[in-house]
Amino acid sequence: MKSIADKYIRVGTSLFKRVKKPMMSGKDEEMMISWNLDTIKQDYANWRDVVKGLERYNGFCTIPKHLDYKRNYQGFYNLYEPIALSPLAGDCPNIFNFVRHIFGDQYEIGLDYLQLLFIKPSQRLPVLCLVSSEGNTGKTTFLNLLKMIYGNNMTFNTNADFRSNFNSDWVSKLIIAIDEVLLDRKEDSEKIKNLSTAKSYKAEAKGKDRFEVEFFGKIILCSNNEDNFMVIGVQETRYWVRKVPTLEKLDPDFLYILEEELPHLLHFLLHRQLSTSKSSRMWFTPEQIYTAALRRVKSYSVNKVELELFETIKEIMESRELKEFCLTNTHAKKLLERSGLNVSRSHVRKILEEVWKLKQYPNASNFTAYQYDSTGSIFERDEKGRYYKIFQQELEQIFSEMLTN
Repeated sequence: MKSIADKYIRVGTSLFKRVKKPMMSGKDEEMMISWNLDTIKQDYANWRDVVKGLERYNGFCTIPKHLDYKRNYQGFYNLYEPIALSPLAGDCPNIFNFVRHIFGDQYEIGLDYLQLLFIKPSQRLPVLCLVSSEGNTGKTTFLNLLKMIYGNNMTFNTNADFRSNFNSDWVSKLIIAIDEVLLDRKEDSEKIKNLSTAKSYKAEAKGKDRFEVEFFGKIILCSNNEDNFMVIGVQETRYWVRKVPTLEKLDPDFLYILEEELPHLLHFLLHRQLSTSKSSRMWFTPEQIYTAALRRVKSYSVNKVELELFETIKEIMESRELKEFCLTNTHAKKLLERSGLNVSRSHVRKILEEVWKLKQYPNASNFTAYQYDSTGSIFERDEKGRYYKIFQQELEQIFSEMLTN
């Protein structure tokens, strides 16, 4: 049985009381609140014995460990909390199905991500972004599932929280989750980039000086905006963007069903062989976490005129099942004007010749031109001019180069 003194600790010259805060779920959340000697004197007649028996620490540290957890590291109080769950052999089919729903064809890499969180919490991992414009996809359920495992070592932030200079409440957490994220400023992207690979970071609290802490946080973003929830540069390799489909069945008790299987999941992750090996500072290679959803977000950083011309040509070729497409500078200018982009022919020539590396036929020749009429339907007509020719197999290469140049 714990003594009264076990409730209190002294860190440096400050006193703290360890309490259990009741939650709506019926569970308790352990927390530490600032205390003082006068209050202990008022509460206990034998206060000298209480003070004599309390644990003493030189200061605070944050050492993330799940498998060999220690509260006391060389006389320093570890602020990282032990997880409440213990691995237990058993089956967890519902969790496996849910993980497959979230990660799809990257299921094994998704399991690796969860396993690394558990067995290597200090390992840097890519910024995981779960996006979908549809409802009932399970994005928030995924966050809640992680919260059930890691408790106070995970925090939910708002966009405003993340942008605030005061970050002491989240900078030392294992998982920093932002639901309904919209961080569409360039400085937001730069901040996340820096955090994702930082070994240390400046913590700041109101009324206190900034101080440096070791940073091991993993950032998870969820958004209903599939296109531009944040700015991701075309050469960025730190983001793993997954479009999550709608759940086929909606069980109001689904989260509690998953919770029952969590000890079995931890046992599985503890004994599972990783499907990947460390290949970068973020563990995974850019190719392993590349998705169409990431490419879609990156496309918003591409030159809008170039992207619109590409999308228009691609649409015409797909609708008419063309293997090649011919156009002149004037022809391309008209296609762009339909989309409300009024550009010069020299601008178009620069895209076609300097960016896309297309060669213009030296002499005026006959070719089939495709245009849109006033109803939006595609029509064709014979024209003559010095045209450029694009083959179907070149389209994907042009788009890939748009995202890397």
